[in-house]
Amino acid sequence: MPMNGRRKDIDPASEPTPETPWEDEDQTLPETADGEDAPEPEATPGSLAVGREALLRHARLAPSSPGVYRMIDAAGEVLYVGKAKSIKKRILSYTRPTGLDTRIERVVANTASVEFISTATETEALLLEANLIKRLRPRFNVLLRDDKSFPYILITGDHWAPQILKHRGARSRPGRYYGPFASVWAVNRTINALQRAFLLRSCTDGFFESRTRPCLLHQIKRCSGPCTGEIDFAGYAELVREANAFLSGKSQAVKQELAREMEAASEALDFERAAVYRDRLAALSAVQSTQGINPKSVEEADVFAIHQEGGYSGIEVFFFRTGQNWGNRAYFPKADRALEAGEVLGAFLAQFYDDKPVPGLVLLSHDIPERALLAAALSTRASRRVEVTVPQRGEKRELVIHALTNAREALGRRLADLSSQQTLLGGLATAFGLKQAPRRIEIYDNSHIQGSNPVGAMVVAGPEGFRKNQYRKFNIRSTELAPGDDFGMMREVLERRFKRLMNEAPRAGPTEAAAPDSETEGPDNGQPEWPDLLLIDGGQGQVNAVRDALAALGVTDVPLVGVAKGPDRDSGNETFYFPDRPPIKLPPRDPVLYFVQRMRDEVHRFAIGSHRTRRKKDIREAGLQEIAGVGPARKRALLHHFGTLKAIERASVADLAQVPGVSAETARRIYDFFQKR
Repeated sequence: MPMNGRRKDIDPASEPTPETPWEDEDQTLPETADGEDAPEPEATPGSLAVGREALLRHARLAPSSPGVYRMIDAAGEVLYVGKAKSIKKRILSYTRPTGLDTRIERVVANTASVEFISTATETEALLLEANLIKRLRPRFNVLLRDDKSFPYILITGDHWAPQILKHRGARSRPGRYYGPFASVWAVNRTINALQRAFLLRSCTDGFFESRTRPCLLHQIKRCSGPCTGEIDFAGYAELVREANAFLSGKSQAVKQELAREMEAASEALDFERAAVYRDRLAALSAVQSTQGINPKSVEEADVFAIHQEGGYSGIEVFFFRTGQNWGNRAYFPKADRALEAGEVLGAFLAQFYDDKPVPGLVLLSHDIPERALLAAALSTRASRRVEVTVPQRGEKRELVIHALTNAREALGRRLADLSSQQTLLGGLATAFGLKQAPRRIEIYDNSHIQGSNPVGAMVVAGPEGFRKNQYRKFNIRSTELAPGDDFGMMREVLERRFKRLMNEAPRAGPTEAAAPDSETEGPDNGQPEWPDLLLIDGGQGQVNAVRDALAALGVTDVPLVGVAKGPDRDSGNETFYFPDRPPIKLPPRDPVLYFVQRMRDEVHRFAIGSHRTRRKKDIREAGLQEIAGVGPARKRALLHHFGTLKAIERASVADLAQVPGVSAETARRIYDFFQKR
């Protein structure tokens, strides 16, 4: 059945209740009024009858215990992941001859098989369901688009002079973590202010150990200089204690203590020390002034508010930790237009906390189905009591209203961006003679320096802007290419890309263009895997190379356009080349021209960044072999032992000596080499 390129979600509220006759535990097949088995209807592929037959066949083997079920189509793709108190009853509820919601009918009609996972409790089933939805991304579930982890502030605990730094990812390093913060910008801003207030070091341990005199941060009063003994151990430990106290919510106590110290220094006529305390107080005030709302009655909470408009849902999340506002972030989950706000919010919450720390209080703008079950699941995950509530009055209600206002504004901006993006895509189709507005545009570019460290880059754009989680880089592998052979590099990149695409998402035929509502969809199911347009950064030569490479693979139906700057390399004078018709130019102030320039500049930025990363790595690894006694074998042993060159640079002599084949003398030479650098 056509999916129209959209994910759909099953409405839990519309499913049969336990009192429904179809959910009798001993039931296997629906019966007619006279007690005989109902005759099976004529079954056609993709019909409800075939789907019901598949569900009944699997329901006979389904357990009656809590668990998670996966509904799978004939191609093996997971359509929907759900949880149930009784898997057997839930599967049988989908076989009702009438009364099913339209969305459920679409799932049933496409179902060819069902897989089950039993759990001990319904709470465990909810947690497992959220995990599977995020991993499998079924097109009929509400899907959370969240490709970035939250940043934290870390005050390390594995050194006598703790370091303050930004941290993202697994919290495996010893120390105290504070957050989450809504953005890296908020973390950087806060760390800069905290450095002025508490004078904690931000340098790496290797840099710290190699200092013989204070660095620039000490000179501009951003660090107390523990590396060279400008402050003793007790004094630095006191600064660390104050910083931890401030970030733990005891900001007023810390400020009062600093004020007393400033007054004492002033009374003792030590005006220089008093000025230091004055500057630290000013820095703390700057931190709090940029945090917006700081509630008095809420110590730790996440606030969620959802707004729906135009068939889209926008969710705004505010983070409050230690009585301070650590920022907010907007999400736009992929969900069926018919779902109510509470249903979308409930599905969103289970996935949101699948890999994030849970606060003691979660405030919601709308009530959600199975709120008590979600609270129990979050409590299990956090190993403490978690309250999920919809406040009706007081300061907590004001926080929710504030978040709701932000959700409404964020969704309004999102809809405006989508509208303008659709207009630009339509103009692009007209300018390039496409049959319809492209849903997936892939832009390609190469980057190298005289043929060294060549890298190809692919950037993806569509109706919702750039899709950064689908960007790809290609390290050029061919040894037969002449240095600087842009045509050959572009040919290799496109061959590798489409060979893999044809294996992972084959189409019906090499020259048969898929319809928009039936085309194979990508991992996030919001965009097809097959591109509707290829943009190549280059002229007629690059276009011909790509055309020949695709033709050799049997791909002849994907539109291809080359974007070349003018002789003076000025933006606004681009020429567009095609495989089968003369080149064209667009008017200088055409919005479509600016749109193409943005895409070309984005792939150029991504390609250069990928090339620089590879070149830097090669330079650093080549430098490792410059050390006397370190050849390819010891280099491999060092990288295998430490994982990265950065870890080798930070390693001590004793750690280096533990690597097989590295003697104490060689370890000392390696350590000295990096310390000098």
